[in-house]
Amino acid sequence: MTPPRLTGLRKTAAHYALAGLIAVLALDLGPAAAQQHTIDTEAGPIRVETVAEGLKHPWGMAFLPDGRMLVTERPGTLRLVDADGTLSEPLSGVPEVVAQGQGGLLDVALDPTFMTNKLIYLSYAEAGDDGVGTTVARGRLEDGGLTDLKVIFQQTPKVKGPNHFGGRLAFAPDGTLFITLGDRFKFEPAQDLSSHLGKVVRINPDGSVPQDNPFIGQKDAQPEIWSLGHRNVESASIDPQTGKLWTLEFGPKGGDELNRPAPGENYGWPLVSWGTHYDGKDIPNPPTRPEFADAVRQWTPVISPSGATFYTAEPVPGWTSEAIAAWAGDLLVGGLSSESIVRLSIDGDKVTGEERIPLGIRIRNVVQGPDGAVYALTDEDDGKILRLTTEDQ
Repeated sequence: MTPPRLTGLRKTAAHYALAGLIAVLALDLGPAAAQQHTIDTEAGPIRVETVAEGLKHPWGMAFLPDGRMLVTERPGTLRLVDADGTLSEPLSGVPEVVAQGQGGLLDVALDPTFMTNKLIYLSYAEAGDDGVGTTVARGRLEDGGLTDLKVIFQQTPKVKGPNHFGGRLAFAPDGTLFITLGDRFKFEPAQDLSSHLGKVVRINPDGSVPQDNPFIGQKDAQPEIWSLGHRNVESASIDPQTGKLWTLEFGPKGGDELNRPAPGENYGWPLVSWGTHYDGKDIPNPPTRPEFADAVRQWTPVISPSGATFYTAEPVPGWTSEAIAAWAGDLLVGGLSSESIVRLSIDGDKVTGEERIPLGIRIRNVVQGPDGAVYALTDEDDGKILRLTTEDQ
């Protein structure tokens, strides 16, 4: 990771010595950072380097203001990762998780006012009397761990089974928090407003319900619900140009979807789908109906989308830019089965172009760093953090 640009310094002998030391340190980042290769893309050659390795199925990632990374590992640990790829010991204060199937410790997000309150948010699979469900808690990041941990949302009902937890977190410009929730492989509850399964929900940072949510006051409806009829949403990102939420969800056999969830809209699962059931049984045609919101885009064969970000190509002020300028404004999506980053050009509410950035490994999440570079998590026992920049940087 490129250190922040040094400004306002006189070019003294001490200054040159400091610059030389930084250069030496940048070249001696250990074996992880030394691993790199180049791939050809529509933007030209892109350098892919390994920043860190040794992570156990990393799932979520968030950059701290100082450039360090918070990374979740699905078995239940949260780590800090330094710029040179050094992993911290597991942080204390992390909630107990159910690490089975697709469940475990999932996403991590910083509070919009993290600089003053030091709060971070975690989504995870939590056990209960009747099964397991997706839960969100927040805590204060202190030296070595979290304090004042508080659960702010619990998916109801908790059900048995190891699949479809959803779990992505995205803060809207108004400070509310979107949480994506899978159907827990139970199908019909995605259409049931008394259940959180198969929904996107919206809450305030303290867990209270915004009073402009679409189902406030409707009898037997969970007030946190924003949209319904989803299968398993593991990608969520806010378009910085419009402030609107975009999500991607896993289809069954075929039919992965890109959606722009609107308040109160029903996206049709399991009544309609662009895919078919795993056993080959058709989901009744047509693949959508007028009463349902249709996908902006669908993929058959699937890409298995997990983690996405709208890429601005703008570094944080004070950081030397490592951005890929040609990708500015695009939606970058982690692809598991496609083993790629899927780059989508967006114009308004339409996709105008698509490119697969082949990485040859399952990509769990994609995040923009403070230097403007693209960072990706690989989904494997020896998980890595990859960093993508243009070859001429």
